[in-house]
Amino acid sequence: MAEPARAFVTGFPIRHSRSPLIHGFWLKAYGLEGSYEAIETAPEAFPAFLFSLRDKFYAGGNVTIPHKETAFALCERHDSAAEAIGAVNTLWFEHDRLHGGNTDAYGFAANLDEYAKDWDDTDTALVLGAGGASRAIVHALKSRGIGHIHIANRTLARARDVADHFGSGVSAHDWSEAQNFVAASGVIINTTPLGMEGHGGRELALDLSKADPETIVTDIVYVPLETPFLRLAGDAGLKTVDGLGMLLHQAVPGFEHWFGVRPNVTQELRAHILADMAKPHQSQQETSK
Repeated sequence: MAEPARAFVTGFPIRHSRSPLIHGFWLKAYGLEGSYEAIETAPEAFPAFLFSLRDKFYAGGNVTIPHKETAFALCERHDSAAEAIGAVNTLWFEHDRLHGGNTDAYGFAANLDEYAKDWDDTDTALVLGAGGASRAIVHALKSRGIGHIHIANRTLARARDVADHFGSGVSAHDWSEAQNFVAASGVIINTTPLGMEGHGGRELALDLSKADPETIVTDIVYVPLETPFLRLAGDAGLKTVDGLGMLLHQAVPGFEHWFGVRPNVTQELRAHILADMAKPHQSQQETSK
C-alpha cells in the first residue's frame, strides 16, 4: 500500500501561513490520509531543501516569499502561468521531474468569478502596485481578454519592468497618474499595502467617486478583511471583493496534484479561516500563504 502523500508550504518567515489550515481542512473533509506542514527555510538553504524533496518523499508543496523566483529557476518544468509570471508557488512531481506552477492568477480570477460575476466584462483595468503579486494579477487580466491594463506605482521603473514583461496592452504610470484611469477602469486592483497601519494613508488619495458605478474594486490583502482601500471603495458605492477568496482558490490546484482530489472552496472553509483570523495573535496584513 502506498504511503499517505506529504506536502508542505515553505517560506521565510512562514509562521503566519494559513495554508496548513486550508489543506488540513480539506484532508479531513474528504477523509484522506496525508499531511501538510509549514517549513521555514532561509534563502541560502532553499536550493538544498528543494533538491531533497524526492529523498524525503514529498509529493510537492507550496512556495511563498521570498522563494518564488528561485523555485522558478530550479524547477525542471513549468506550467504556462509560471512561465508568464516568472515565479512558482506550487511544486509537484510528474514522471519523476519537479514541476513548478503558479496558481495566484487562477486564485485571483476564481475569487472574482465567485463574488463579482462578469467582472471581466471590461476592456480596461487599473492595477495599483508593481511588486511580485502584480505580475500574477496582470497575467489573470490578460488571460481574460482585458486589453488595456494600467499599472500605477510609486517607483515608475518597477511598473515599467512589469509592463515590459507583459508587452502589448500593459502600460506603466507613476502613482500620481492613477486618478487618470479611475473613470475608465471596469476593475481596480490594489496589490500594495497602501493605507495599512505603518504604511501611511496619503498614497490612498484616489477619488473613487469618479469611477463608473459598475466598477469592481478588489484588494489582494486579506488581513484585515476590509482594508482601508476597500472601505474607500465601499463608501463610494462600488462593489468590493476582499482578498481571502484568492488565498482559498489558489490552494485548489496544488491539493489536487498532491492528494488526487480536486477540493471545493466552500463557505465552511471560509468560516474556518475567518475564525483563525479573529484570534488575537494575527495583527498584520497578509496577501500570501
